[in-house]
Amino acid sequence: MRAFWQDTLPGREAHPPLTSRQAAELVIIGGGFTGLWAALYAKELDPARAVVVLEATRCGDGASSRNGGFLQASVTHGLGNGLSRFPDEMEQLERIGQANFEQLRDDLIGYGIDAEFEETGALDVALEPHQVDELEQAAQEARAYGHELDLLDREQIQAQIHSPLFLGALHDKTGAAMVNPAKLVDGLRAAAIRNGVEIHEYSPVTKLARTKHGVCAITPAGVIDARKALIATSAYPPLLRQLKRYIAPVYDYALMSEPLSGSQLESIGWHGRQGIGDLGNQFHYYRLSADNRILFGGYDAVYRYGGPVGPQLDEHDATFSRLSQHFFTTFPQLEGARFSHRWGGAIDTCSRFSVFFGKALGGRAVYALGYTGLGVGASRFGARTALELLDGLETEATQLRLVRSRPLPFPPEPLRSGVIQLTRNRLAAADRNAGRRGLWLRMLDRAGLGFDS
Repeated sequence: MRAFWQDTLPGREAHPPLTSRQAAELVIIGGGFTGLWAALYAKELDPARAVVVLEATRCGDGASSRNGGFLQASVTHGLGNGLSRFPDEMEQLERIGQANFEQLRDDLIGYGIDAEFEETGALDVALEPHQVDELEQAAQEARAYGHELDLLDREQIQAQIHSPLFLGALHDKTGAAMVNPAKLVDGLRAAAIRNGVEIHEYSPVTKLARTKHGVCAITPAGVIDARKALIATSAYPPLLRQLKRYIAPVYDYALMSEPLSGSQLESIGWHGRQGIGDLGNQFHYYRLSADNRILFGGYDAVYRYGGPVGPQLDEHDATFSRLSQHFFTTFPQLEGARFSHRWGGAIDTCSRFSVFFGKALGGRAVYALGYTGLGVGASRFGARTALELLDGLETEATQLRLVRSRPLPFPPEPLRSGVIQLTRNRLAAADRNAGRRGLWLRMLDRAGLGFDS
């Protein structure tokens, strides 16, 4: 089934596939958030530059239109994750992330993109007593970096959102908004066309090779000869063999309710319309759409042996059933509500949970991959930083250790599947055991290997 967000877009003709051999200054492989932000930035830096985007299906059909639409300023997948991996750079990374958020907001106006932007802030909710203590620690960390926030006890969060599960919450009002991700990525596509970018859909790149004067990107019916290439393939099989060690495609699933009636809305409150995530290792995320549906996703993170990616995996009945049960446990007053959409999509998971960069083919190609979620905002940073690396620009971003280092690689199969499944099992056990992390999880923490649901 299509993601709900995709059904909010008007119909359009597909951009024609590549059917000839042609030249360009820059070829971008992947027409999602990263690829389209990069295309626009390339034209901003040099309007005369010939830029071609090659997309395997339709622009934005992957993770860019299948996520929850949580737009957050963090470029490190949250402050806590950043502090555990880049503590010496966090002041810089937080400032860069907030600037990126504000510039993205300005870009929506400048490019005329109606992405249903709502600067609501984000709510982290505690569902277990030990998580209330986690909220207090998170509040202290966020305040130290200038975040405006409210720490809510049970009575205060219940006054805002009526769920019997909520024991407390942290409302972070700094750099957090909700968007319709499909309208955002489609608006970027349209803006790229207006700015002279050439886009070919249904043009999967089967090979990217170094040539005497640059690179060539080969599709089933055509070739682009370019000076440089930017790889933005997300969770899809990477064109460079070495990248397979760093990406584990993990499937996430979501439900979307039918629009709530006025009485149903009143029964849950939620007048602030914040995006919500709970603090479990196996966590849920949920939000309201512009027409007052509830998106409810997360919890299961499904990795399959070998890391396949394809539309046949967008359905997972066991997870949809579990999400439905959890939805009505969270909001029992909505018993009888129906779901209009259910869908899944692959997340480009890496072991440090945040985007990583690298060069290949003698420096003629650069990649930005591994967002592991929260890529709606971070992808703009990833795109611009990747292009600066490709152009050889020395900027504040390109000097960061976050940019110059890579995550630890995942082990090969069959060990990879075994490690991931064991870790998921131990994360679930920690949730059942007041958050206490056992020997296996503590060992992964010490090794710098991040695993989550």
